[in-house]
Amino acid sequence: MTHSEVGWVGVGRVLRVLACGGLLTACEIGSEARPPSAPVPAAVATPAVASPRTPVPVTSAVAPRRVFPEPSERTRSTQALAVKLGAPGAKVEDPCVASVAQGCVRTALAPFFESLDALSSGTARRPTVIEAFGNSLIAGDRIVDILRDDLGASFGAAGRGVLLVDRMAPYGGRGRASHSASGWTPRTLGELRAPPLPFGITGVYHVATQAKARGRFKLEGEARGTLWWLDVPRGGALSVVSGDTVLARTTPEGTGASRSTRFELPPGATTVDVVAEGKGAVVQGVVLQHERPGIVLDMLGVPSADASLYARLEDGALRSQLTERDPKLLVFFLGGNESKRLEWKRTDLATLREDLGALLRRARVAAPSSACLVVGPMDAVRDAKDSGKAFTQRPFLEAVVEAEREVSLAEGCAFFNLYEAMGGKGALTRFHKSGFMHDDLVHPRGRGLDVLGHLVTDALLRAWVETPPAQGPVAQVAPAAERVEAVP
Repeated sequence: MTHSEVGWVGVGRVLRVLACGGLLTACEIGSEARPPSAPVPAAVATPAVASPRTPVPVTSAVAPRRVFPEPSERTRSTQALAVKLGAPGAKVEDPCVASVAQGCVRTALAPFFESLDALSSGTARRPTVIEAFGNSLIAGDRIVDILRDDLGASFGAAGRGVLLVDRMAPYGGRGRASHSASGWTPRTLGELRAPPLPFGITGVYHVATQAKARGRFKLEGEARGTLWWLDVPRGGALSVVSGDTVLARTTPEGTGASRSTRFELPPGATTVDVVAEGKGAVVQGVVLQHERPGIVLDMLGVPSADASLYARLEDGALRSQLTERDPKLLVFFLGGNESKRLEWKRTDLATLREDLGALLRRARVAAPSSACLVVGPMDAVRDAKDSGKAFTQRPFLEAVVEAEREVSLAEGCAFFNLYEAMGGKGALTRFHKSGFMHDDLVHPRGRGLDVLGHLVTDALLRAWVETPPAQGPVAQVAPAAERVEAVP
């Protein structure tokens, strides 16, 4: 499929295509210059003539039944804290991407919702993969931990997904990395000066600083895995080892390309090691997950990242690795760093729009069967040198939220307004007074992170329940603000 084509997978005829017009992300799509109406709740009958925004419901007797999962005790507690903090939540804006005269037949989130339908009904045959890109707001993994854990509790969990051979810094937890490691130095796309080598979708690579550099992963019953590595000249081979058994060995050719090496894990294995045979070998990531149905969420956040820095993802690696992951949802947590850089006069709104649009188009070309969601920035304040002074909201914050919303809609993505969901202007002050902000006044901590994760999860699940199942298979909509109109 070319960038200018739109096709249906396994459905009637091809349709007419009309072109439409500490640092921290979001996304949404639209087809016309009109505010999207709210989704029709499941309990409300769909009118005879649906609005362009309201999906035309499936009339078949086998239409999936969407029921909001029973919340866990932790979820109830987090919801109570959100209420106490004045965080009311918000709806996901899920625009129409395919319509007929009677109304909308597909929304932007349809691929993800249909994947949840399959998991819910027991008809899924493989994992539902979510790719979460973003900045330091998610890089600590706790916000997306909530999303991962809550979706996993409701639809089943299928493993850890993409991991790093070592941490991104010499401190912090290892939720996203190997259990133990030595002999590696990390480089990230968030660095001030662009590192010398290209990045895959993790936004991180690790270079072996010595022979026998090693990263050890504890296994959780996985049957197979994948090593992502960079074929740098004179980098040397990498081995994948479990116990005394070599499971796989790379064959470097010095092409400079991102490559993938799969390996089978022996029954009963408890650990697997990635070992550099010589100094200079480069690892982009390790994939460990089960083949069973369930949720897998790949946390791909990088400190200091913004949409412009994600341009450092190498196109070949972006395409090959997203093709391999076959995600059903791409999520982008961006905007916090952009608002800072606007205040510092290091960028402008036009550049912000261009960079976010380019990132969304690239990602959607690489994963055309995936839904797309942008999560806007949280509330933010100016740097406060005097702790006795009242906080002042960051001046460009609301402009960034609106710009990201408009770009997301135009590029075929859903949008979630995290700023609105956490209570709008003054929300950060409430979080801070309750002890849920670090001293930098940028990064939430503790249960404050849990609340933000809950707001995203709750909005996604409510959108799934309240949106009538779409008609027909997924429309693969090309980026660049193209819209599908179905001929009845």
